[in-house]
Amino acid sequence: MAKVCEICGKRPNFGNTISHAHNVIKRRWNPNLQTVRANVDGTIKRIKVCTSCLKAGKVIKASGRKTQKAAD
Repeated sequence: MAKVCEICGKRPNFGNTISHAHNVIKRRWNPNLQTVRANVDGTIKRIKVCTSCLKAGKVIKASGRKTQKAAD
């Protein structure tokens, strides 16, 4: 699965770790993604969202309770 935020599209960044001796090692910085049950267009889906979008309130989380319809 891709490490991409489904709200803002944040992706991994690539670069180098450089030691004091100037040894260069390629590395990648992954976004902090969380799998969240969210309300998307009226349906509840599991989506991958970065924590900055969660903190900013860009995601409407689904309630933990299941609603039960009244029996006739």
